Amino acid sequence: MTPLDWPGLMRAGLCNLRLSPAAFWALTPAELHLMLGAQAGPAPMTRAGLDALARAFPDDPKGDENDRS
Repeated sequence: MTPLDWPGLMRAGLCNLRLSPAAFWALTPAELHLMLGAQAGPAPMTRAGLDALARAFPDDPKGDENDRS
């Protein structure tokens, strides 16, 4: 497990973000991570990504034997 860079995190929070010490220490690591510009999750899907998924997993044509409507 990699230790946290507390001096770097404190410098980023107190100097770069200009948080008060109380506000800095009240943050969760996830909140600080987000405030420092890190993405909260995977990047949104692009149109190209959606098109690639549609090609890889096409819908069944209407009237297919698997259609139960």
